[in-house]
Amino acid sequence: MVTKAILTSPTGAKISTSATSLQKTPSAMANVPTHRDLSSVVARKEPLATMPCPMAASNPPSLSTGIGVGSGASVIVFIVMVFFMMQKYKHQRATKLRHKFFEQNRGQLLQQLVSQRVDTAERMIISLEELEKATNNFDKSRELGGGGHGTVYKEILSDLHVVAIKKPKVVVQKEIGEFINEVAILSQVNHRNVVKLYGCCLETEVPMLVYEFVSNGTLYDHLHARSLSWDDRLRIATETAKSLAYLHSSVSIPIIHRDIKSVNILLDDTLTSKVADFGASRYIPMEQSGVTTMVQGTIGYLDPMYFYTSRLTDKSDVYSFGVILVELLTRKKLFSYMSSGGDSLVANFVTLLAEGSLLQILDPRVIEEGGIEVEEVAKLAVTCVKIKGEDRPTMRQVEMTLECLQTSTDHVLDGQVAEEFERGGVAIIPPSTNSAE
Repeated sequence: MVTKAILTSPTGAKISTSATSLQKTPSAMANVPTHRDLSSVVARKEPLATMPCPMAASNPPSLSTGIGVGSGASVIVFIVMVFFMMQKYKHQRATKLRHKFFEQNRGQLLQQLVSQRVDTAERMIISLEELEKATNNFDKSRELGGGGHGTVYKEILSDLHVVAIKKPKVVVQKEIGEFINEVAILSQVNHRNVVKLYGCCLETEVPMLVYEFVSNGTLYDHLHARSLSWDDRLRIATETAKSLAYLHSSVSIPIIHRDIKSVNILLDDTLTSKVADFGASRYIPMEQSGVTTMVQGTIGYLDPMYFYTSRLTDKSDVYSFGVILVELLTRKKLFSYMSSGGDSLVANFVTLLAEGSLLQILDPRVIEEGGIEVEEVAKLAVTCVKIKGEDRPTMRQVEMTLECLQTSTDHVLDGQVAEEFERGGVAIIPPSTNSAE
């Protein structure tokens, strides 16, 4: 027997069902809401959407979190990859630039040394990597000093040499030529009173020079900011004269320094002098007495004949050395001094010596510690600063004069030095000595 039941929905629609079907699927009846259930839901005005959905339970919140974390990790990985790619590009670009500058500077250097030993240049090349490591990438705390042309760093290289690294500031073609010129000249020089060049770095646009470290400042510093005994002044003058005589006459091709001044004479811990800064230096072939060049040097120390004629000779260095002798004797600053008559330091010195009034301008310590040799050095200085180059002695003659003054017990010029001056056509009359009664 089939029994039909009619149910009324909340909307009033009739729902018929078969008792046979209900009997056959009793478990299904449990899931079918009854009239009472539906009526209670409507009475409470509960939305059907609030009823739990079986599908919602299968999609936990941790899934969206995982997707977010994965996306963030992907972005980080991408950024890291871009960073490393940029670093690699920068490294490749820097390597290309180093190679370009190296080839460019090496070519100029080897061209300068073409008539000499080319292997000298190769041995003096220092890599940029080594200099960056020594200076902690040119850290400011490692700076020793500097000026308008560049910065100097004091460092210790891998071979344990204490060095001064000269890093230029300005990129000027003229300065590149000066640096290359300095390397070419100093690579041939070996003298205890000339600053030693250990090498150079050619991997930058302007080469960096690596010198021996000279620890005690310049002659200018000691003369004007501190004090030097007369014996030290005479010895420093003699050592400087030796180095210039060596450059003029003892190297294969004579070298004119062209910028001799007290700032370019360095002193070590024992006050031994070292001539430095050969950027303006020039070769003069043995068969020539001089060369015509664009005038270069420091006003006050500059040979007036060279200034007016552009003719550079070994006598140009002699004039500059004579000015240094005047500085050593007077301890007065060349650029700030002016006599009551408006004369420069050198002009007034020459006038006072001629008038027999040298004591008016001499440093009191020189008067106190010096002897008769002070007047001889003064006369030598005046001879060095004569207007005409042919009236000046050679640096070899100056060296021998000063050596004689330093070593002889009575400080009188010996016959050998007098003969040298006579052969050179330069007159210098040593003072007469007082014989013992």
